[in-house]
Amino acid sequence: MEQAAGAAWAGERSVRAREVGGVEASRERLFRLGAAALTDPELLCVVWNPGPRSPGAWALAGTLLTHGGGLKALAQEEPLALSLRPGLGRVRAAQVLAALELGRRSQRAGERRPKLRTPREIAAYLGPVLGALRREVFHVLCFNARNVLLHDARVAEGSMNACPVDPREVFAAALTARATAIVLAHNHPSGDPEPSVQDVALTRHLVEGAQLLNLKVLDHVVMGDGGYVSMLERGLLPDEAKEKQRAWSANGGGG
Repeated sequence: MEQAAGAAWAGERSVRAREVGGVEASRERLFRLGAAALTDPELLCVVWNPGPRSPGAWALAGTLLTHGGGLKALAQEEPLALSLRPGLGRVRAAQVLAALELGRRSQRAGERRPKLRTPREIAAYLGPVLGALRREVFHVLCFNARNVLLHDARVAEGSMNACPVDPREVFAAALTARATAIVLAHNHPSGDPEPSVQDVALTRHLVEGAQLLNLKVLDHVVMGDGGYVSMLERGLLPDEAKEKQRAWSANGGGG
């Protein structure tokens, strides 16, 4: 019995040593070859930095990625729900979500105040932020007369299939930024960017309100899973606003 217990203890210590050594080896490979050379489980373990008192990190990382749906699904997890998964807890869940969020933010435009002149550029800017969310959110992008982004404001958050928007919050963001034009944007967690009847009605309502404030609504962009729909390009903006905004899409800027 004592020999068996001693062998089991030695085996456990050996597994722990391999794990810690594996993390160190992964770090060395990262410095030699770059982070892109590491597998997803290796990257997770480097983020977690498991020590001798934290066995099972490699197996946990593999299980989390295999049964959790991969990195994109992890990025969509609610923090509390992720922390309740076996073996994770609040610290590891926070480390994973923080690392994924840093990756998303790194994909955004490098300029602090980028010039966004077309629906495609708007979608490329918003994709890393809105593409991985599991609930609807509504953004107002505030521009000056040269299509330079002054402020990107999230003015509403909703559920999986709805996001109530208060026009006062939309226009407050634009007025605070001293914008001359705005682009409305929201996501569809279902992945289908096709605007709903409610989306079109809300857009018409906001365009009418913007005209009273001498603001241009350049577009309303709906983001889906890897795609987008521009209401300007679809001809879904109110007729009285179309001509003012058409040059933005066709000519690459309002000037």
